[in-house]
Amino acid sequence: MKYYKPTSPSKRFRTVPVARLATKPYKSLTAPLKSTGGRNNLGRVTLRFRGGGHKRRLRIIDFKRDKWDVPAVVKTVEYDPVRSCGISLVEYEDGEKRYILHPDGLHEGRRIVSSKGKVSLRAGNAMPLRFIPGGAFVHNVELYPGRGGVLARSAAGYAVIMSKDEEFAVLRLPSGEIRKVFLDCLATVGRLDNIDHSGEKLGFAGAKRHRGRRPHVRGTAMNAVDHPHGGGRGRSHGGNVPRSPSGIPAKGYKTRNPKKASSKMIIARRKKRR
Repeated sequence: MKYYKPTSPSKRFRTVPVARLATKPYKSLTAPLKSTGGRNNLGRVTLRFRGGGHKRRLRIIDFKRDKWDVPAVVKTVEYDPVRSCGISLVEYEDGEKRYILHPDGLHEGRRIVSSKGKVSLRAGNAMPLRFIPGGAFVHNVELYPGRGGVLARSAAGYAVIMSKDEEFAVLRLPSGEIRKVFLDCLATVGRLDNIDHSGEKLGFAGAKRHRGRRPHVRGTAMNAVDHPHGGGRGRSHGGNVPRSPSGIPAKGYKTRNPKKASSKMIIARRKKRR
């Protein structure tokens, strides 16, 4: 972690993970990123407390890893402004370059490969779950074969293979949820980097504004017309249970459709009722 000298009250408690070397991104694999300010296509605010922020460019990440059995060399390890983990620029033997999520322990100059069969169990290699042994750490896991990884993609993220049968692998996800995933789904070996991300302290309000987050206003500080918690004289709760401006309860209200088809794949939910 990087600590700052207390040159101001805000810098006294600011801690951030050690920054990676500033590397100019590979421009062919970037795209413009337009800020919505929390508004939809009609210009109405659908997500509150968003806006501003530093200008960013989107890095196009290869979540599918579908260049089969072609070795690639890690060229650079870079910072990605739109995600918490790092990314790696890899160059394949045919000259093509792609960005992938950077696993912990992968360094520049290392060779990685993606295959539909069995390859070595080294960080950065990608293969179907049926060829990865139980107890291994994996990330960027697919839910449906060929659609690209969607599970375990944030900083220090990983899923653990708990068991396997003829058709499914049972994974414990970073949230604590235990679910089944098809054995033919692709996964990348290892856990993602930036393990100290959870220890980051922004230290001052401006750091939050740089990320595009505006001040979060309490509902009790609003007028009754703006929020169910608003109105009253002094600090009044107004007789309302905690809920959102649209009236959805905030504590213990289930929003998942009980008839959702993928529910049969979930063995244990993330939140267990006590």
